[in-house]
Amino acid sequence: MAHEHLRLPLSVISQGDAMRLRRELAVLDEYIKQAELREPGTSIKALPKTSTSLSEFTQDNHLNMLKEEDRANATEFLKSISEHAPVIHISFASDPSAAFMRKLAAWFRESIDPAILVNVGLEPSIAAGFTIRTLNRYHDFSLRQQFVEHRELLLNGIRGTAKQAKT
Repeated sequence: MAHEHLRLPLSVISQGDAMRLRRELAVLDEYIKQAELREPGTSIKALPKTSTSLSEFTQDNHLNMLKEEDRANATEFLKSISEHAPVIHISFASDPSAAFMRKLAAWFRESIDPAILVNVGLEPSIAAGFTIRTLNRYHDFSLRQQFVEHRELLLNGIRGTAKQAKT
C-alpha cells in the first residue's frame, strides 16, 4: 500500500473536512480524466480551483495531482481515513477558534494517532469546560459536572455565608 506514508494536514480536522477533501479530489480526478479523453488541440478550461486543504495535503505529502498514481494513492488514503480513522467527539459551550482546533488536532495526532479526526459540537449547558466522547468512553470536564460532583460542598459554603450575613 503506497498510501501508508501519507498524512492529513491540520486543516483537515473533522470527518466533514475529510469527506470534503475526498470529494474535491474525486472532482479533480474526474476533470483530469475527462481532459485526457479530449481530442488533441481542443481547448480545455483551467484546472478547477482547489481548497487550501487540498493544497496543504498535496504539498505536505509531495504529491503531484497531475500524476494518476498520486491521485489514486491519495484517493485510497482518504477512503481509508473516512472508513477507519478513530474519531473523537468534543463538545464546548461555544465555538472554539480555528487556531485552537488546529492545536488540539495536532496534539491528538502526535499523542494518539496520526489519522485521528476531531468532531466538535456545541453544548451551551456545560457553561465552561468540555465533554469528550470516543466509541467506548465519555468524560465530562465541564463546570456543570464540577458543581454536580461537589454539590454538598457548594451548599455548605452557601449556608455558611448565609449564616455569617445574618450575624
